[in-house]
This record gives sequence, C-alpha cells and structure tokens, in this order.
Amino acid sequence: MAKKPPKKRLPPKGVRKGFRPASAKQRAAGETLPTREQILTFLRESESTAGKRDIARAFNVKGPARTGLKRLLAEMADEGLLAGTKKSFHEKGTLPPVTVIEVTGRDDDGDLVARPAVWKDADGEPPAILLLAHTPRSATQSAAIAIGDRVLARINRLDQPDVEGISYEAEPIRVLPRERRRQLGIFRTRKGGGGTIEPIDRRELRAWSISPGNDAKAADGDLVRFDLSARDRRSIAEARVLESLGNPNDQRKISLIAIHAHGLPDDFPAPVVAESEALEAFDGNGRTDLRNVPLITIDPTDARDHDDAVHAEPDPDPKNPGGHIVTVAIADVAHYVRPGTRLDKEARLRGNSVYFPDRVVPMLPERISNNLCSLREGEERPTLAVRMIFDVHGKKRRHTFLRAVMKSAAKLSYQEAQAAIDGHISEKCEPLMERALLPLWNAYAALSRARDARGPLDLDLPERKIVLDGTGRVARVVVPERLDAHRLIEEFMIQANVAAAETLEQAKTPLIYRVHDQPSKEKLKALKDFLETLDMKFAASTGLKPEAFNAVLARAKTLPVPELVNEVVLRSQAQAEYTPQNIGHFGLNLARYAHFTSPIRRYADLVVHRALIRALKLGPDGLTDADLPHLSDTAKEISEAERRAMSAERETIDRLIAAHLADRIGATFEGRIAGVTRSGLFVKLKDTGADGFIPVSTLGQDYFAHVEEAHALVSTRSGETYQLGDPATVRLVEAVPTAGALRFEMISPGKKGSSTHRLKGVRTRHRPRPRR
Repeated sequence: MAKKPPKKRLPPKGVRKGFRPASAKQRAAGETLPTREQILTFLRESESTAGKRDIARAFNVKGPARTGLKRLLAEMADEGLLAGTKKSFHEKGTLPPVTVIEVTGRDDDGDLVARPAVWKDADGEPPAILLLAHTPRSATQSAAIAIGDRVLARINRLDQPDVEGISYEAEPIRVLPRERRRQLGIFRTRKGGGGTIEPIDRRELRAWSISPGNDAKAADGDLVRFDLSARDRRSIAEARVLESLGNPNDQRKISLIAIHAHGLPDDFPAPVVAESEALEAFDGNGRTDLRNVPLITIDPTDARDHDDAVHAEPDPDPKNPGGHIVTVAIADVAHYVRPGTRLDKEARLRGNSVYFPDRVVPMLPERISNNLCSLREGEERPTLAVRMIFDVHGKKRRHTFLRAVMKSAAKLSYQEAQAAIDGHISEKCEPLMERALLPLWNAYAALSRARDARGPLDLDLPERKIVLDGTGRVARVVVPERLDAHRLIEEFMIQANVAAAETLEQAKTPLIYRVHDQPSKEKLKALKDFLETLDMKFAASTGLKPEAFNAVLARAKTLPVPELVNEVVLRSQAQAEYTPQNIGHFGLNLARYAHFTSPIRRYADLVVHRALIRALKLGPDGLTDADLPHLSDTAKEISEAERRAMSAERETIDRLIAAHLADRIGATFEGRIAGVTRSGLFVKLKDTGADGFIPVSTLGQDYFAHVEEAHALVSTRSGETYQLGDPATVRLVEAVPTAGALRFEMISPGKKGSSTHRLKGVRTRHRPRPRR
C-alpha cells in the first residue's frame, strides 16, 4: 500500500510570504521559544490579528513549552513591548493589522484622515491614518465615508512617514453602523481629581465617573470624547477622556455639541479656502444680458447670502391673454465650483449647509456663498435662469433656461415686500411697485389658482424660531407670521424646480430627483384607526392623492384640536429624499421634481445645474461622464447628510431651550400632548415649543394601558385618558441642558370616561405603575 504523502504545512493565516518561524535546528538546540524580536517581527508582518495560539502555531511551540510562551508574552506586555489581549496581540505603540478607526478630518489634499477608535498603548497622541479610497463591495453598501464614521479597516504601516507625518494607511473593510454615535459628554471636575461626564443624549441620561489621571487634562465644562472600559466581565465600566473638543459655553456656541456628535465638518481645510480665494471674477461674454431686468431678491431679514432672484411681467403675446412671464434667476455656483476640484469634493462631503440658531456650518466657503455667488443688490453676478410663461390660470405653457448675467435691482425682506403690497410702501419699495412688486403679485395670483387646483398636501404646522441675546442664550421664541410673500417665493421656486426636471428628462440627461413616496400601507392603516377614534372616516387604500388627506385636514378644523390631526397626518407621510430614480413627489402632487434653486446651500442643486449645462450645452463646466455612474452614491450621501443636519439642528434647539428653562424648576406651563408611548407622555409647551417627558409611573395610582390606535394612555379602572393633542398643564421637575432633556409632572387631569368604552375594539399594551 502506497504511503500517503505528508500533509503540506501552510503558513499561519495572515502571515506574509517570507516569514521564517523557528527552524528545526533551533528547536533541536533547545530554542523552543521564539525570541522577543521574532515575536515582534511576526506581529508586525501579520496581515490579520494574531493571538497566543497563532504565535504558538507559527513557532511550533507545543506541550509544556506553551507555558513558557505564555510567561514570555506576559513579560513582554509588562515591559511595554506588547499590547492587546491573548486573542489579539500587537506591538506596543503600533496599530494591529485590523482595527476600528474613526474618521476625524481631511489632509491638505482633501483625503480623509482617521485615528484609532481606541488608543491605550502609549503616551501621547494616537497616530494619524490615511484612509485609502473606498470601493463598495455591493450595490447596497454605501461608498460614502464621512467625518465621524467608524470603520473596520486593514492597517498597513508605512516604511517611512509621509510629508505630513502620517505613518499608516487604512484599507476600509466595512463602515460600521452610524446608529451608535460617538461617546461624547460634558466634563465636570471633582475635588481631589478626576470628575464626571454629563450626558448629551437625552436617550441615555447617565453620568460616568472619571478617575484621577484619566481626564486628559480637560477643563470644567469641556465637551469631551470618552471611552468605556472594564477589566473583566465582573467589573464596572470606567470612563476615560480621550480628547477635549472645546467648551460650548465659552464659545457661546452650544451647537458645538451637535457638530461633534454628528461629525459635521465645521472648518474648511486650508487648501479648500485657498482655492476659493484664488477664484477670479466671472466674464459676462457669451451670457444672456439680464442686467436691465428688475430682478429682486426677497429673503428673511437675517439672510447672509442670496441665491435666488425673481421677476414677472405681463405676457405681450396676444395668443396668451392675461398670461405672465416669470423669470427665476439662480446663482451660477457651477461656474466657480468645478467637478473634481477641492471645492467640489468638500461640498459633496458636506452635502448641505447646516443652520443653527448660533451659527451656520456652510457647504461652501464664505468667499463663494457670501460674495461671488451672492446676488447682491446693484452688483453684477453670473446666473442660471429659467424664463417661464404661464397662462391666465397659472398653467405653464413653456420655459427656457439661460446662462446669464444679472444685476439685482433691490434686496427686500419678506416683511418689507408684503408691507408694500398691503399699502405701507417704504421709500425703497416705491420705485419698485409698478416695475417689480405688483407684476410679481399678479403672476402669483394666477399660480396660486393653479396650485389650489393641483391640490398639494396642505399641512398647517407653524414653525418656531429662536431669537438669541448677545450672550448666545435664548431671548425669546417666536412664530413668524406666514405671509403671501413667503408663499410667492415658494411657488416660484417650485415651478423652477419642476422646469429643471422636465428639461433634463426631455434631454434624456441623468439627474438627481427630489422624491417623496406615498404613505405605506402600515402608516395608512394606523392613520385610519386613529381617525376612527375621532369618528372620522378615511379610506386607507394605496393610490391615494394628497386631496384625500386635505379633506381630513379640512374636517379637523371643526374639531377642538386640529393640531392633533395635522400632527398624525404628518407622521403618516414618508420622508423625502434624493435619488436618480423618479417616483414623483407625493406631498407636492407633482410627477417630477428636482432641486435647482439653492446651489449655495445644497449639493443636489449644484448637480442639477451641471446636468442642465451639459444637456443644453451651456458651457464646459457641466456634469462629466465620470460623474454619471456615481449619481446613486451621491444621492444617497446627500440624503444622509440632510438627515444628519436635521437631527443636529433639532438637538441644538432642544439644548438651547432646556438651558433657557433650567432656572425655572417647579414652574408650571401650558402645552399639549405631542407623543404617547408605553413609557409615558411627551408634552410640547405652548410658548417655547419645548418637548418634555412625563413617565407613566407619575400619572397616578392607577394602571394605564397604551391604546396604540388612539395614541392614548387609558386608565384600566376609571377610564381617565391622556391622548395625543390633549391640552396639558405641567410642572417642570428636571432640566438637563447638555442633553436637551426636560422632565415634567402632569398637573391637569386626563379626560374622564368609561374604560370599557374607551378600550373596546382596540389593542392595548399594559404598562402598570410600579408600587412606590
């Protein structure tokens, strides 16, 4: 019988070619254990993590010699040569071959730079890591890696640091979920050393203790990034400050918390600023001359940049009696921000500008947003304009896009323009009445009739605006009046956006749509069940038009709490997003829609501008062939950036108002129930719009059931009911400004009624009140 050939021994997994473990001659000479240098070389050249077993296998350490290897590894760890655990060793002061990194910024070339998510190996700063280009492995995997992301990556140590001192490169393996945010908190010093970390997330209101020596020299009140560690499974996790990110109070910028929590890039890299400063003024040659057209900007009083201007005039065409010509001119950002430049990469990374009460994090540097592309009064500016012709009923007959040069005839606020139309004409508005303002309002009257006939979703949800004082604190909260001037600009912008989508579709040029899907079956069913508790009928079937919801909203105006129905209808809607695939815009009741009117603050609009320039052959700075395959990735990135911005803005408002109310513990407030869960009630205050929570355990001595369809908590004995939209008088019990969290106590009683009647035919989830 033939003898089986010996099995070929493969090198340990992850070890590069050329590695030489202990030889037979060495083992025969009694050198059964590798040297310290051999172990370090092995770990340095390993392409994956290596533990005690991997080291033993690599050096053929067997039997009793394993005890000696264990002792040797422990000695190397005590001597500071090794770090890690028995399953994952690496050389002290270096990074393991595979580790989790956190993207912290960009270098001068605009490439992403990261740091290890955990760094405990050596004193001093953790090493910087250059993140190599990320190629998605599947259609569902995002190609985007943004600042603040945590990435599992394969690490390669460079032979020599590069010109910027970077010693490592990282090849992304996968982007870790963003749901788990960076561990941030406000550091508070403690007598005797160390301190505590106050929470900034109202979903996790837990403070962490910091032992002396683990505070990274953070000052009292600093926003810090920290890490949690436990010596073993039975130990209580301890917090350790990794870095200080500044003091929000000292800088009078409480938005600093949200900026770091969401990884928003708030500072422009020097090369991006330099590129913007090097831009030259535009040349008007070859552009349509609109300088004599009295285009005007109408914006909020505190607007810093002006990216849209409007003009209207009667259509002289006898075939269109009573018609109007409307021109919407938009800042030509594409002229300055060219594809592939550092400015373009930075804008794509940011996705949009983020607006906080105490500052703006812009998408583009100030020289572009507030100067070169701002449609300043009396100054020539490049523009991409659309000229639209409407009939007497507001129906668009045709449109034309122009690459033009304009000079704004006037900069007006919404209030100033509205006052002039209402008869309170300022000295500035008087010469504009006949040539600008009245034609605009006449055109809007026609367009508003067409809008009413179209029937977009008509939600009535007034927005509050925070006014800060000189110290960056809340002075007051106001609800700005909704004027016809607002509606005019809004409708003109909608029509321009529709025209952009139509033109690109006709030219068969790919674009990024702004889409809004119709409500899901589940949300429609929930809305139907809720409306039935108010004796309102609603056919919860797919294929509904916005007019079906508008009928519900109109009926709700006759109820004591129309806000309740508006809120629930809003919650039934899908979230708008960007995508190259068109499904229409349900809320606006439009078959096609693309964002075109705000390229200074939205990257989606800049992409649409470039697509129009390409489709209409308006210049060399249009969408490139290289851009087209990445439109899906771009759409996904800017949709995520928009959601991130919305969360950051909302959280900052919550923190500002919580700080505003922090010295009013014990005061009573009027509000309405804005949310109902098994755990308790969310109440929105009338004056400030602040949200606070009332635990169900504080509602009384009875047991309460969560009636999902009715959005209510109902006493199983007395029938006392707390329902979404109900008025509520509450007492402020606790305020945590850094987390934007408020806790209330209910003062007003719930609605009385029979528990049997209220719970009949609906599902309930019981939430007993714990015995005190």
